[in-house]
Formats: sequence, structure tokens, C-alpha cells
Amino acid sequence: MSIVNKEKLILGIETSCDDTSICLLSGNPDRLEQKPNIHSISYFSQEEILKKWGGVVPEIAARNHLLKLAPLIEQTMNDSNYKLSDVEAIAVTVKPGLLGPLLTGLNSAKTLALYHELPIVPVNHLHAHLEAIHIDQDVSYPYLGLIVSGGHTLFMLVESPTDFTMLGTTIDDAAGEAFDKGGKLLGLAYPAGRIIDELSKIGDESKYQFPIGLKKSANCDLSYSGVKTSLRQFIDKNSDVLTNENMMADVCASYQRAIVDAIKLKARYAIKKAGDMTGLAHMDFVIGGGVAANSKLRSTLSHSYKKAFFVTPKYCTDNGAMIANLGLRTFNKESVDFPDCLELDARGRAIPKEKLHQQSRDAKIKARFEN
Repeated sequence: MSIVNKEKLILGIETSCDDTSICLLSGNPDRLEQKPNIHSISYFSQEEILKKWGGVVPEIAARNHLLKLAPLIEQTMNDSNYKLSDVEAIAVTVKPGLLGPLLTGLNSAKTLALYHELPIVPVNHLHAHLEAIHIDQDVSYPYLGLIVSGGHTLFMLVESPTDFTMLGTTIDDAAGEAFDKGGKLLGLAYPAGRIIDELSKIGDESKYQFPIGLKKSANCDLSYSGVKTSLRQFIDKNSDVLTNENMMADVCASYQRAIVDAIKLKARYAIKKAGDMTGLAHMDFVIGGGVAANSKLRSTLSHSYKKAFFVTPKYCTDNGAMIANLGLRTFNKESVDFPDCLELDARGRAIPKEKLHQQSRDAKIKARFEN
């Protein structure tokens, strides 16, 4: 594909889980130091719909994406000064995520590509969470990236918009899962992460002690199943926490502190590992993902790591802007021209299932001897 030194108008489509989001963005894929121009963005959150289920139901999520995609695309275009015929490429999440929702977004992208004969830029949702930092902040490559979300908690060395190396990840629950599952044990509404964060502000985080998984492992892998089990055992012995507001706030603050302190500890090993791999003594530290909006995480990492950069909160949750942004940043290398783009497929996992399971087994065996 020939590289044309001009701006591209890109439509971003995000449907990896339960949030539907569309964004129209423009920028020059040959001048990545320049900030992109976001013309319009629209969202639909299924949070209220999914509350009664206590979490995401893939079939329901996919059905709602299907209902909302066309209206949101129309709204996004109406809010801008452009028509669909002006769009020059479509960026769409193809991995990782829930397969049904992913396919819903990808099929919408293919429909638009077929009608307008447009290229598609396939986007890795995790990479987009980190590269969202470039929407409105200045960060240099290489940088250490931390993704903290409902489904993922992992460290990456990022050397370019297309060069990501995983340094460590959770061997079981993600931080977001620990918040939501812990909140469910405490009788809090879904999603519980924000509620725990708010209650923690009036609680005493040193009141109770909850464990940090893999604390003795000198690596950047994490584990959150233990802290969740510890909370369940605490509630079994102290059932009055469910009715005592002051005690609830203290438990939330202490539980949140354990989740955040695990990340703070493992970030130290991730920074060292990234430095050993690059030969650099210092590099920027980028934190993205839905849980990156947590106030305790922000204050702790900002205080502990002076070169910490947090993705702007509105771009932390799943959104079309981060997808369109990475589509722009990878356009020259990843764009698939029409009609070949109609052969693109979605994949639920970023890492092949058998490899992920082997990594998890190896880490658990190692943790058994180190803890």
C-alpha cells in the first residue's frame, strides 16, 4: 500500500464487551507526534441493563450491540461535519473480548467497508487502551504499559504502535474482577468497583489486612484469587459488615488497598524488566484500562512512580476514540484494503488458549513454592 502524506478520516467501532462506542477521528498516520482530532464520539453503556444479571451476559451484550450500532453511527456522523462517504478507513476491535460482541462490531465494519469500498484497520483492544495516552498527552517510546481492567491486568513493554511485549499478567482474576466479585460478596450493586472506590474514601484502609498474591515472587505476575477468598472468609466470620456502614467503608478501603498495593509492588519488577530489555534506566509508565480511573490506584502510582502517565478518565473505559486512535497510528502497517478486509475475523483471546493455560499452570506451580 502506498503511503500518502495527508490526514485520514477514520471511523472507530468498539464492541469488545458491554459498551458500544463509535468515534470519528482524523490525523496524519505519517505524523504520529501530532495529536489526533476527535470530531465526534458516541456511547451506549449496558450497565443498567446488566445490573439485574450481576455482570455481563455475552448473548445479551451482543444483542444490544446489534440494536445500538446503526443509531450510534448515525449519531456520530450527525454530530460531526462529515458524511459516511467522507470516511477513508474503519478501525474496529477484533481482539480480545467476548466473541459475540466482537463479531457484531466487525460485521458492521465489513458492511460499511463493502458499501463504501473502504479499508479496515483491525485493532487489538488491549493495545488501544495504552495507546489512548497519545490522544491528549506526550509520551515517548519505549514505555512501560499497565492495563488494569475488568478482564485484564498486565504489564507490557511498548516500543511502537505495533510492537508490544507482555512482561507479566494475572494468573487468575483481573483487578477489575477482584473489585466486582468482592463487591458482590459485600452485597454491592454491579459494577462494584466505583462503589468500593467511593466508600473507601470515608474508610480506614489500615483497619483490616488482606493478602497480596505472589508477594514473594520476584516477577511482574499478579494473582487476585487469594484476596477475594480472604474477603469471603472475613465476611463469613463478620457478617455484620453487611449492615454496618462504618465497617463496610473500612473493609472496602482495606480490600482496595490490597488490590492496589499488589500492582504497586509488581510495577517495580516490571520497570526493572523493561529496563533490562531496553538498556534504559528510565522510561515513561503509562496506565490505562477501566480500573485506571480508580482514585486510589492513581494516587498510589503517581506518588510512587514520578514518570507515571494515566490515560484521561473518559478514554479509560472501552471507547471508540481509543480504537480510532490506534487505527490511525497503525494505518500504514495494519490497514487491510477492500475487498481483502472482508476476510478479517475476530478472536476472543489475545493469547492462544493453550498457551495462556500453560502460562497460568507454570505460574501457579511456581507460586506454590514461593508463597
